[in-house]
Amino acid sequence: MAALAGLESLLSATVADGMTAGRRHDPDRELFGQGLAAPVFGGIPATAAIARTAVNVRAGAGSKLAALSHAVVLGMVVLAAAPLVGRIPLAALAGVLLATTVRMVQAGTLWALARATRGDAVVLVLTFAVTVLVDLVVAVAVGVGVAVVVALRAVAGAARLERVPAVAGVDDAVDGELMASGGGVDGERVAAEVVYRVDGPLVFAGAHDVLPPLVEVAHARVVILRMSRVSTLDVTGAQVLGEVVAALGRRGVVVLLSGVVPGHDRVLDAVGAVDRLRREGLVFADVGAALARARVLVGGRVPAVEA
Repeated sequence: MAALAGLESLLSATVADGMTAGRRHDPDRELFGQGLAAPVFGGIPATAAIARTAVNVRAGAGSKLAALSHAVVLGMVVLAAAPLVGRIPLAALAGVLLATTVRMVQAGTLWALARATRGDAVVLVLTFAVTVLVDLVVAVAVGVGVAVVVALRAVAGAARLERVPAVAGVDDAVDGELMASGGGVDGERVAAEVVYRVDGPLVFAGAHDVLPPLVEVAHARVVILRMSRVSTLDVTGAQVLGEVVAALGRRGVVVLLSGVVPGHDRVLDAVGAVDRLRREGLVFADVGAALARARVLVGGRVPAVEA
């Protein structure tokens, strides 16, 4: 009951926020008030209602006086006019509710959600259908679950692996232009040392699609992985990275890491993904140091790499 009361009240407050400009509710304060009133003062749990909230806002309500007036008028009706109200036809009350519903719906917002992305449209239609067929609380849970799946799909698509020129001190913003033009790197050097940059979140939703193509890199003796633009790293991403490093090692390719974000060290160390690289001094703070080491390895004899 507490969860239902809190959920419906916060949904009502969110609807009111969307219908007003410049005013936002405090969800912590709302839930604290509900949790304090019923058990401490012996109150009866009650929730805000989306329909009444929308009518209040449309009528120009702007303070707590609106809720107080509503309670007073409702009390007077119950005490003094209950028999008369009981004679109102249900069809008339249903008409009032339908009119209220139409006024609550913002057609422009619905149309914008439906056109924005396919994922938003699916969440909108599914939540509406479950609300009508089952229940509001179930619909919210289903809608949030589907939205999480859609968000994970978007996260998986945001991660990518790009080959960038083996040039120290070049800004990331122009890497793509240099690579397209072939400037700054000769063909022999590119064949010997290859630099890849990992962009975006390296998490379970996309790590298995982003990193494994590295194993197929051909004609390279040294591969540098630039990790400075990895926004998020989880255990799955670290494990996949470790598997790719091991696979390249078995092919005799030396892997160097550069620009590992400090917050990601803990995840890498927890799964032991790059322990061997750390022992051999193949993890560097920036790509310039990694390139210097790579060219030493390319210029001389690349040491045998453990499996």
